[in-house]
Amino acid sequence: MGSIFNSSEKSAVEPLTVGFILSPDFTLSAFSNFIDVLRLAADDGDFSRQIRCKWKVLGFNSQSIVSSSGIEVRPTSGLVDPSQFDYIVVVGGLLHAGKKISPLLVNYLKEAAEQGVALVGVCTGSFILARAGLMKSHRACVSWFHHQQFEVEFPELQASSDSLFIIDRDRITCAGSAGAMHLAANLIGKHCGKYEASRALRIMLEELSFSEKMPQPQPFLNAKVLNPHVRKAMLLIERNIGTPLAIEDLAKKINLSPRHLERLFVKEIGLSPAEFSIKLRINHARNLVLNTGGAISLIALECGFLDTSHFSRRFRVEFGVSPTQMRKTSAVHCSE
Repeated sequence: MGSIFNSSEKSAVEPLTVGFILSPDFTLSAFSNFIDVLRLAADDGDFSRQIRCKWKVLGFNSQSIVSSSGIEVRPTSGLVDPSQFDYIVVVGGLLHAGKKISPLLVNYLKEAAEQGVALVGVCTGSFILARAGLMKSHRACVSWFHHQQFEVEFPELQASSDSLFIIDRDRITCAGSAGAMHLAANLIGKHCGKYEASRALRIMLEELSFSEKMPQPQPFLNAKVLNPHVRKAMLLIERNIGTPLAIEDLAKKINLSPRHLERLFVKEIGLSPAEFSIKLRINHARNLVLNTGGAISLIALECGFLDTSHFSRRFRVEFGVSPTQMRKTSAVHCSE
């Protein structure tokens, strides 16, 4: 097939073609965001005709697929020759619902890969492609929320939660619903033109088209951070909340010197990486104290504090009470 983005291989009037495979309990917003960008770029005047872009929802029968929200989507096509598509997009969903995609669909994806069709994993679609053995020697983009689960299940694969999406030759993966939107715009820009891509996003009230290097959203603790190095470091700190990274290891992972990273953090959020890490961990501990019945010593360990006494002192400095006192006070208020 050659380069999947070599538009010279397609005539100027040949549309971008996409087939969708929806997993049981798929994420509706990820699917709708992706397909709506296609729809808006495909035609002018909001007529939704499949002119510049064409798409089908594929299924081995006519039975509707139920999303995680309970909304059902019916396939619009059987499992046609995969070579007619530029991309086949697998939309994942709930990881622990116990439902898997049909072996017929897995075999179809393998056939598509053999024919050189680019495969796209949206949301937890990266897990589906990996389980089918289709991510070997390819990097996978996963949500920071599912990163540890991916590493446990696929220790031999290279996963990243630093960016919204990753294009690695004929395997493309993205995290979350916003990632699906911007990935679709990126593919449209390469096949149909940047104007069509940006126009579709503007109609969806998205001002800018994000590239694959755009970091995933930073932790909730801080106001919006624009520097991509700081955002990536914040995500790494959050992902390793139970085993805090040394500043040297953190800086190495994002190809900066420790001193440079320190300066960037102080400039962006007024805290050093170590100070941010402690604040993030102590706030996570507060949520566990208030919302779980876990022992304080175990909560301390889960949040990266090896010494329970040190944890309790730091907790008191931050919130004015010990973890035990906060839990007791919360229990009293809840019973009133």
